Amino acid sequence: MSAHSVEQARLQSRVLIESLPYLREYHGETVVVKYGGHAMTEESLKLAFARNISLLKLVGIHPVVVHGGGPQINEMLSKLEIKSEFRQGHRVTDKATMDVVEMVLVGSVNKSVVNLINKTGARAVGLSGKDGMLLEARKLAMTISHGEKQPPEIIDLGNVGEVTAVNEQLLTSLIHDDFVPVIAPVGVDAEGNTYNINADSVAGAVAGALKARRLLMLTDVAGILDKEGKLIEHIDTADAQRLLADGTLTGGMIPKINCCMNALKQGVDKVTIVDGRVENCLLLELLTDQGVGTEIVK
Repeated sequence: MSAHSVEQARLQSRVLIESLPYLREYHGETVVVKYGGHAMTEESLKLAFARNISLLKLVGIHPVVVHGGGPQINEMLSKLEIKSEFRQGHRVTDKATMDVVEMVLVGSVNKSVVNLINKTGARAVGLSGKDGMLLEARKLAMTISHGEKQPPEIIDLGNVGEVTAVNEQLLTSLIHDDFVPVIAPVGVDAEGNTYNINADSVAGAVAGALKARRLLMLTDVAGILDKEGKLIEHIDTADAQRLLADGTLTGGMIPKINCCMNALKQGVDKVTIVDGRVENCLLLELLTDQGVGTEIVK
């Protein structure tokens, strides 16, 4: 064996030893992962993600995946020449758009994620909110305030919804039977109406319902950044409220942080906004001393 090979073997041994306390800590625990961004589109990151999920399952940790699919939806809408409009970060979803959203998320993206995880060694099962009434939803009511002197503007987002209940019994049964649930963020109400739901919101609701040990939100940024652009590695909910109030958090990070705080209120131990552009980010975050994002605690 060459000197290089020996050094590689020693490095791998050190990594395994370092992971032992984390393997012990998270063994038998549920971890919810929101999967999106570059990690869903770059081939090397897609494969690394699937391998990470399979490894977590094989060492006795129970991952549950909630995925997005915005770029894939945009591509299909463009091919079908259906115009898409966004208000306050939400896609306005009429019936034609909802049909495309459901077709892409449930019929294409979900099965692609399931297939990749299955190929890397775990047993994944694809679900939408309609399966076993997994995600009960209602129409999202959105208003914009224009000051005290004017009435708030009511925005009709069409078939955009919010989660009202999660069938945790269905997920728990799958987890106990050694499956990895992979959830498309499509919900349904008692009348059978279908809703497009923000994947971050679904991940937070699922993590809260399962009382998950961890919620990991994969993003295309390093984590929460301060006003100088430096990574903030650790905050609590009081810090998060302050960052919201002083304008440090803007754009898509605002609903993401609100989802994180709601999950913590419902019993999740810790939420981490993870840099999904880093290969093997899940293993780095969960099983090593090296974090790759911003952790949020109560």
